[in-house]
Parts: sequence; C-alpha cells; structure tokens
Amino acid sequence: MLSYPLSTVKVFNSIFTQLYTPYPIMYAISKLSLKRLILYQAPRGTYDILPADQEYWQFVKSSIIDICRFYGYQKIDTPVFENAGLFVRSIGEETDIVEKEMYTFEDRGGEMMTLRPEGTASICRAYLEHGMHNLTQPVKLYYITQIFRYERPQAGRFRQHWQFGFEAIGDADPALDAEVIDMAWSLYSKLGLRDLVLKLNSIGCRNCRPQYLKTLREYYTDKIDRLCPDCKRRAERNTLRLLDCKNEACIPIAEQAPKSFDCLCTECSDHFDSLKKYLSILGLNFDVDHRLVRGLDYYTKTVFEIQPPGAKGAQSTIGGGGRYDDLIEELGGKAVSAVGFATGFERTILNLKSQDITIPAVANPSTFVAFLGQRAKDKAVEYVTQIRREGMSAILASGNRSLKAQMRQANALSANNTIIIGEDELKDGVVMLRDMSGGEQQRLAFEEVLNRLRG
Repeated sequence: MLSYPLSTVKVFNSIFTQLYTPYPIMYAISKLSLKRLILYQAPRGTYDILPADQEYWQFVKSSIIDICRFYGYQKIDTPVFENAGLFVRSIGEETDIVEKEMYTFEDRGGEMMTLRPEGTASICRAYLEHGMHNLTQPVKLYYITQIFRYERPQAGRFRQHWQFGFEAIGDADPALDAEVIDMAWSLYSKLGLRDLVLKLNSIGCRNCRPQYLKTLREYYTDKIDRLCPDCKRRAERNTLRLLDCKNEACIPIAEQAPKSFDCLCTECSDHFDSLKKYLSILGLNFDVDHRLVRGLDYYTKTVFEIQPPGAKGAQSTIGGGGRYDDLIEELGGKAVSAVGFATGFERTILNLKSQDITIPAVANPSTFVAFLGQRAKDKAVEYVTQIRREGMSAILASGNRSLKAQMRQANALSANNTIIIGEDELKDGVVMLRDMSGGEQQRLAFEEVLNRLRG
C-alpha cells in the first residue's frame, strides 16, 4: 500500500469533504478511497473511545462505583498480563478461549505470558497470593479492566474491550448468590435499562456433574452427524457447551437434551432451591433455562445471565456469572467457595443507546474568555487563571482569531458565559460579560464577574 505524508492526507481529506459531502454516495466512496491514504488505523477488533462517547463511559463507571459502595465491594486492580498457565488451568484447556482466543507470547525471560482474557482468574490468584483468606469472609472485590480475546469482531464484541466484574470469595451460602444477582440487576436498573430477562440454571458440582455429562453424551450419540462442526468437536471434549450452541441446526437438539437440574446431587439441589427462594424474596423474576451453561470450565452450581429484549448472537447476553467453588483449590489453595458476575462496557453502552436511555449531561464549561489584541490576551490569561483557582471552569480563546471566530468557538463549546476584553475594556478597567443563552451583555468590574460566577 502506498504511504503519503500526513500533510498530503489532510489536504485530500479537506478536498473530498468539500466536493462530496452534498452527495452521500459519492462521499461514502471518497471516504473509502481516503482510508487507503491513512498511514495507520486502530487494529482490527479495537477502537478509540472518542470525546463524544465519553459521557456514556463516565455514566456507567460512576453507576458501578455507587452500586459497589452500596453492597460493600472494594476495588482491586491486577496486571494486564499473567502467567499463561493461570488461564489454561482456570478457564479450561479445551475451551474456545484457551484454544483459539488467548493472546499468548513468550517474554524475554522465556516465560509464557497471556494478556488477560477474563477477570476472575486474576482475582483468585491475588486472593491466594496476598493471603486474603485471613480476612473476614467473604472478601468482596470489584474490578474495571481491559480484556483481550482474539475473536471475530462484531457489534458488542471486540478483541480488546472493557469489563466490569465483582467477586464474593469465601462463602457457600446461596443467599450470597442471590445478592450477587441482585447487585447485577440493580446496576442495570440504575442505568435505566428496561425489559431485561434473568436466566438461571444449576450445572451441579464435581460430585454430580460427571453422571450428567455421561447422560448427555449418551443422548447425543446418535445425533453427532446432525451437529455443526464446532459441536462435533465439543461432543467429547467440552460436552456442556453443546447446549449453548447458537447454530440453527443444533438448537432443536439441545432443547430436547437431558436437563442438568434433573441430575443434581442433594447438596446442589438444595442450593438451587434455596437460591430460587431468595430471588423470590428479593422480588426478582427469573426463567430457569436448562441450556444455560456459560463458557468457562470453572463454574459450579449456579450460572446466570441477564439478557436484553430481542437480542441475538453476540448481543444475546448483556452480563452474567455464577459460582466457582473449585477454582481457588485448582490454583493451589484450600477449597474456598466463591461467586461472581461480569459485564462488558461496550455491550452495556450498546443497550443504553438502543433503548434511547437519556444519560446525565456533562456540565458545560462555565466561562469562555475572548480578547482583542495582545494586551487584552495577556489580561485574559490572568483572568482565566483566577477563575480556575476559584474552582470554576474557564476556557481561553485559541490563537489570535477574530472576535467573531472566538464567539463561534464559545458557542461550539456551549459555554454559559463569555467574558470579552478589548482595548476599551482595558482602558476602563472592566470586562464585557455576555450571557450566552439570552445574549444580554454588561460591562462589569472583574471582581463583580467573579462574584456572579461564584453565586
């Protein structure tokens, strides 16, 4: 591909915009051509979070922090990469994530490292490494982090994405499962999302699941030739995932498959019954779905998903989680029960937009300061600094543009007020204060303007 200097690209961009904007089809074609002139673009499956979208991200983050505070969860940050064995051992060697999606590399010391493909394993590693079993249990932690998976990009699914999750480690009580689900539901409610559906299942434990997997394999024995290629591969190696297939040919077969909650041991059955009771006490409606299994090997007993209305494919789930009572033992610790939840920022924001949720507007800059001439500019720099040191926002006009251009900038920034300083104002020791909403102007001493801005 030919490369061009950045200045040339900018010139071409300006010409294309002026010539073709009035003609949508030609404009689209021109933009495709222009892309070939750009030196670098974001890697496939990644994206830039532009200023226009930041208000959504800040809204989601602030809602998360509020919810975690209400439920007593503390923030934890873990490294963006870990020893590859951590994820192979926790997620499962025969899962799609480990087999096809992890970004694994050998560092200069010869160690195999992996960019974090999910959040829970790192939290459990930190729990063990820092002796958190000595703290009052359960330990309640939450994280906001980036996740990396090499998968086919589509709406709501990226190779690098942001994830929020929380984990309650150190308690086997089904009431804790109910609290985790309630916390997830409360987050979506706080965000304003509507018509969500809670799906629930129990996939048993290491005592009763082997018998269920045997029953499931027997059911699929004479149906292998009707399955999609992925399911044929999973039939022996990751049998539970047969139930989760979205292929149209596989769904009817999975619908008639034996149900995990019919094969539970007494402990798992009692746990599931108690969970359903607690959810009813909390006023949460749910659908028991025997095809719900989740995609990670470490889950035991409870699994759940929260789904938006009418969503399919990559958008069929907005968030989910479950119990993982064996994971910390698998990583070398003592047996410790745990339950957690995770949701993607991108998919959450996608649903906010699709439901036309109105989010709190970011506050406009309070004051814009315009000037005419170098002496006025010097005074404008002084006034902008004073306003900011009073704890209020202020923006200084850029460059040495005309007053008309500066006022256009103030309008574009949606400033509430504009202070205008010219030669006359300098001579009289005042400024012109303009109310940008009504257009009224007053000549005032700067101290009086400060008092008005404070009030």
